[in-house]
Amino acid sequence: MEQQHIIDVFGNRLRVRVCGVLVQENRILLIKHTNLGEAGYLWSPPGGGLHFGESITECLQREFLEETGLAIKIKDFLFVYEFLQKPLHAIELFFSVEQVGGTLKLGSDPEMCQEKQILQQIALVDDDFLRKENPACVHQAIWQAGSIENLLKYRGFMCKNSFRAKS
Repeated sequence: MEQQHIIDVFGNRLRVRVCGVLVQENRILLIKHTNLGEAGYLWSPPGGGLHFGESITECLQREFLEETGLAIKIKDFLFVYEFLQKPLHAIELFFSVEQVGGTLKLGSDPEMCQEKQILQQIALVDDDFLRKENPACVHQAIWQAGSIENLLKYRGFMCKNSFRAKS
């Protein structure tokens, strides 16, 4: 039933998402989403859907505040990733970001009602954590990179199975 709610809110349409890659002390900030992915959960960078009339900067700052409690500034555009796991389809714009304020805490997704929140956990994780996690449970752009350092070097367009970077 919760997966159906996710499909009702986000599925069967193309979304433009803006995602922030926040790296601190060789660890990347990820959020564990429940009822997503092949294994029932997915670790993904903070971010979300771009609203009509909203700038990319405004969107990413809003999403970070909602999901993590952090104020950020955008540093660099990294890459475009096409997420296609029907019925979900998103064009995701990835940016490196820097924390400029706030306190890290798990927030919520305002598009989901309170009793059906999909944000489950927030963590700064290292390469060792990512190597041990089920690849189906980590955003494919991160898993394909092979390391946090490689992720920050990506440029251009990526999609599932486009390539596997060597760490």
